[in-house]
Amino acid sequence: MAQHSVETGDEAENAATAKAGVLTPRLPQDIGIRSQRQRILEAMAKSCAEKTFSRTTIADIVEHAGISRGTFYKHFANKEECVFAAADAFLLELQGVGAIAYARSGDLPLNSVRDVIAAVLERLATKPEHTKLLLIEAPIVDPEVVRRYRSFVIGALKSMLQAGSNVARAKADPEIAFGRAKVLIVDYVAAGQSEDLPSLLPELVYIALLPYAGQAAALAQAKNAR
Repeated sequence: MAQHSVETGDEAENAATAKAGVLTPRLPQDIGIRSQRQRILEAMAKSCAEKTFSRTTIADIVEHAGISRGTFYKHFANKEECVFAAADAFLLELQGVGAIAYARSGDLPLNSVRDVIAAVLERLATKPEHTKLLLIEAPIVDPEVVRRYRSFVIGALKSMLQAGSNVARAKADPEIAFGRAKVLIVDYVAAGQSEDLPSLLPELVYIALLPYAGQAAALAQAKNAR
């Protein structure tokens, strides 16, 4: 009598890989691992958008990612570790978007700030699930992440403005400016209006530049951003 075995999710994945041929070439192992990890991060963002982090389960993530439970635990110890990894990955993506915008913006620091903010807002608007995870869900799990985001944003802003004569010397508290900007953005995200975030460009440009460039220069850049 023939014996039949039931494949686990991992065994099924391995079997599918083993059957790869000329028309379905086998991917290098590291590429497969990166792909699995990316699917998990995408699944975390999707589930948090649907159910919030507190109600998201490992089963939800596994289902959205199309992987086995064992595969999840190969990458992450728990869902908390996963949500922070997803937030960090999206923050790195935003950093890349900002770097491209900065490289294309020319030599005027104030214009560079405006262009970078515009590019980041556009990316936030096109990925609402990730935006919610980054700005709402991850900080709820650990409020300390807000400090990390604040340090990153203020550091990036100062770096962009260093090309200007004495511009990077803050004339007001940049942390207060960060708080004002964060409230504006989070209000839109919480209301399900992430797609409208680019409309905040003039106000965010003004808020970002005011501590460093003064009111006149900040107003001028905000008007140019309309």
